[in-house]
Amino acid sequence: MTRQVLAIDFGGTKVALGTAAAGATGDRPHATVRLDTRGAEGADQVVERTLAAARELVAEPVAVGVSTFGVVRDGVVRLAPNVPGWDGLPLPRLLAGAFGDTPLSLDNDVNAGAAAELRWGALRGADTALYVNVGTGLSAALVVGGQVLPGANGAAGEIAYLRDTAGAPAFAEHRAPLEEAVSGSALARRGSALLGRPVTAEELFGLYPDPAVAVLLDEALEVLARTVANLSVVLDPQCVVLGGGLMGAAEHIMPRVAEALQRAVPFPPRLAAARFVDDAPLLGALSAALSLAEPERTVRTPP
Repeated sequence: MTRQVLAIDFGGTKVALGTAAAGATGDRPHATVRLDTRGAEGADQVVERTLAAARELVAEPVAVGVSTFGVVRDGVVRLAPNVPGWDGLPLPRLLAGAFGDTPLSLDNDVNAGAAAELRWGALRGADTALYVNVGTGLSAALVVGGQVLPGANGAAGEIAYLRDTAGAPAFAEHRAPLEEAVSGSALARRGSALLGRPVTAEELFGLYPDPAVAVLLDEALEVLARTVANLSVVLDPQCVVLGGGLMGAAEHIMPRVAEALQRAVPFPPRLAAARFVDDAPLLGALSAALSLAEPERTVRTPP
C-alpha cells in the first residue's frame, strides 16, 4: 500500500484537505476535499468535521502538514479575531488527539504559502526573500537562509499591525491598522461606502477609470508599495513575491510596487508574482508533510 501524507488548510470560510504519496515531487495533491465552513457551527465542530473528512481521505497518513489563519503560540491559536471561536482554540491538542504519534507540522497560512513558493514556485532557490500576501487580509513571510523565519513567538511577518501614520490605531486597541488600509476587506468596505452600494475589491479595481475610485485605490497602493519597500530596506531580500487574492489586479499592483522598490531600496530585489494563489496554504501544508516524510529536511513547528 502506498505511504501517503496528509495536508490540511483551515481557512476563514473553508477547509481544504489533500493527500500525496510520500516522496512525491509534484506540486499538486493526488486527491482533495473542500469543506464549506460558512455556517453557524463553532470552531470545535469545524475541526471535528475536518478530522472526519481526513479519516475518509487517508486512514493512516505517515505525516501531516497543517496550515491555519492566525498564529499558534502556547498551544492555542492567537491573532484570529475575525473568525468567531478560533482565537484561543487549542488546535495543537485537538490535532494530537486525532493523529497521535504521527509526525505533524503546524504553521500559519501565509508562512505555508511561502513554503509552497520556496519548494515549487517563485521563491525556489532564494536564500533571503520576502513573501507578501495581499488578500482578504494582509500578512507577510520572511525567508532567511532558505527557510521561513518564524520569529520569537511565531508572529514574524504580521505586517497587518504596522502603523503607517502617527495617529493610526494600534494592536492594543484591538486594531490592525495596515490591514484596515490595504487589504481586500478594507478596500471592499471603503469602496462600498464611497459608491453607496456593496462592492468587492475585485469589482473596485474594475472601476479604476472612475476618478473617486482611482483616488481610493491609488492611496491604498501607495501604502502597500511603501510598506514593501520599507520591509525590503530592512531585510535586503534577493526577491519579493506578491501573492493573495488581490493579485487578480496585478496589472495595477505590480508596477506601483516595482517603482517603489527601485526608488527606495539601495539594492532593489527582483519582484515577481506568486505561482500559487488560491491553494498556496494547502500546498504549503503539503510541502511540510512531505518534508516530515524526508528526515533530511526540516519543518516548522509552533512555539
